[in-house]
Amino acid sequence: MQKIPSVNLADFLSDDSQKKQHFIEQIGHAYENIGFVALKGHFLEEKLVTELYSEIKNFFDLPLATKKKYEIPEIFGQRGYVSFGKEAAKGKKEGDLKEFWHFGQYVDKDSKYAKEYPDNISVDELENFNKVGKQAYQMLEKTAKYVLRSLALHLNLEETYFDKYIKNGNSILRPIHYPPIKNEPKGAERAAAHGDINLITLLMGAQGKGLQVQNHKGIWIDAMAAEDEIMINVGDMLARHSNNKLKSTIHRVVNPPKEMWGTSRYSIPFFMHPISDMKLDVLKNCIDENNPKQFENITAGEYLEERLRELGLKK
Repeated sequence: MQKIPSVNLADFLSDDSQKKQHFIEQIGHAYENIGFVALKGHFLEEKLVTELYSEIKNFFDLPLATKKKYEIPEIFGQRGYVSFGKEAAKGKKEGDLKEFWHFGQYVDKDSKYAKEYPDNISVDELENFNKVGKQAYQMLEKTAKYVLRSLALHLNLEETYFDKYIKNGNSILRPIHYPPIKNEPKGAERAAAHGDINLITLLMGAQGKGLQVQNHKGIWIDAMAAEDEIMINVGDMLARHSNNKLKSTIHRVVNPPKEMWGTSRYSIPFFMHPISDMKLDVLKNCIDENNPKQFENITAGEYLEERLRELGLKK
């Protein structure tokens, strides 16, 4: 594949069984061949997107000392602020050229996961920051639920197979700021080549150049979405669970041309994680004599822990 396929979630939500089946075939083919799609018909209204970008720009424009108030070492970057250069891709010693914020799951107080997840952190200086972040989180989570339902059907599972695993899941909304580049980066990129940890990632802010995806021939291709689209890619957890039938594709955010170094870039990925006790064991119907089991049994929580240490976010 030389470009990212585009699909419309409205087809899957339609009462027309042919449209629904066509969507399942389209997204299944895309995820088996390149691991990315551009999705129209999601639940994020344009007004909410505009408000979210405004709020995150306001936050990253705050003085560094103010932002650092919200960086809490003992929760290993799971919530709140993570400062510039703290995260590095697996195998890279240079930190990525970015700073970011984490909104996490909004669990009911009586849920058993309320004790497992850190509380979300409120930004005192910005009245609407947390409210807008929560609305966006919930609309992206809703979109992700239906994408996973389509993938369950593609994998010959019951349509709501993933629902019980993503309810109260450890999902993260991560607004990212790539600041202007002031000096020649020594081996560092805005985001070095990596695969995502989770089930699927929904990415807002892929309209401008920068995001690149590596296809199966090893060629890097630009991944750009239209204004009404979000990029959605398969993560390593779903690749493991499907015995690599659905591909977790390596991607990166490259540094801009030198004449663009003075500009900031923003993007907002939503990392859809399941509950920690979901078993990522390879699905039996994804194993056959041509595709023997490729991965050891592991839970989502154990796998996340392993990967956070590789990224340097957890010691």
